[in-house]
Amino acid sequence: MPIDPRGIAGLGARDCGHPVLSGPLLDLDARLDRAFLRLSARWNAAEYRFPPFIRAEHLDRLDYFRSFPHLATFPVALASEASNLRRFAETARGDAAEGVALADVAPIHHVITPAACYHAYVELEGRRLEGPVYLTTRATCCRREAHYELLERQWAFSMREIVCIGSESDVTAFLAEATARIDAWVERLDLGVAWQTAADPFFDPRRNPKYLYQKLEPVKHELVFDGRLAIGSTNFHRSYFGEAFRIRCAGEPAHSGCVAFGIERWIAAFLQRFGASATRWPELEPLDG
Repeated sequence: MPIDPRGIAGLGARDCGHPVLSGPLLDLDARLDRAFLRLSARWNAAEYRFPPFIRAEHLDRLDYFRSFPHLATFPVALASEASNLRRFAETARGDAAEGVALADVAPIHHVITPAACYHAYVELEGRRLEGPVYLTTRATCCRREAHYELLERQWAFSMREIVCIGSESDVTAFLAEATARIDAWVERLDLGVAWQTAADPFFDPRRNPKYLYQKLEPVKHELVFDGRLAIGSTNFHRSYFGEAFRIRCAGEPAHSGCVAFGIERWIAAFLQRFGASATRWPELEPLDG
């Protein structure tokens, strides 16, 4: 059932599913993120703050535009010629039913970040690793959707990720331990979640061999609230990113995996599980097992 912001302290609503948070809900956002950061400290993960854009050439190496064209959001700027800018300034109307009519646009070389972990592989491009590397970052990610729901499905949303890059055994051990620690934590919270195998939302999946591969050998597992809402996931990439960005470990293409948390969806789960009163929310003890 969609969340109704009326009567919920600290929650407002804008279009495209975007929430406005203040008061107790903004505090919950911060406390959830601190819990996920505490989990990342188990591996001494270095925290990064990356730019909001990623170069299109980096996503092209991942076949992103063929696999996920429906999700991509591009930062668009007008071509800088004075005549083009003048034509736009004289004709553009922000209240037009069909949206703002753009004049000629400048060449597009970037994409607004669609997943927080992508920047980690760009950061380590060409590296020869002596052992596993652990990173964590929080990003505002953008993915276009067919429809939007407040806190649950947004054009722009907050994602905290913990990433491991190393040997295959390094990554599988990381994912197994992270899963076990998350399981113990959500059981204490009594949040009402369960793991489910999943596949990425490919465009035209029946024609994409990656989709079939994920169905045959699941490498993505989602932490699902109430049987319907994925609030987190674990992802085993094998050597896909290591090969794309020439990252090597022990003489082989590096493997990678990540744990991801959708912050707004966790807030939605808290509201629906425990109610709108902050006094009924469980204490967020450290997520460190």
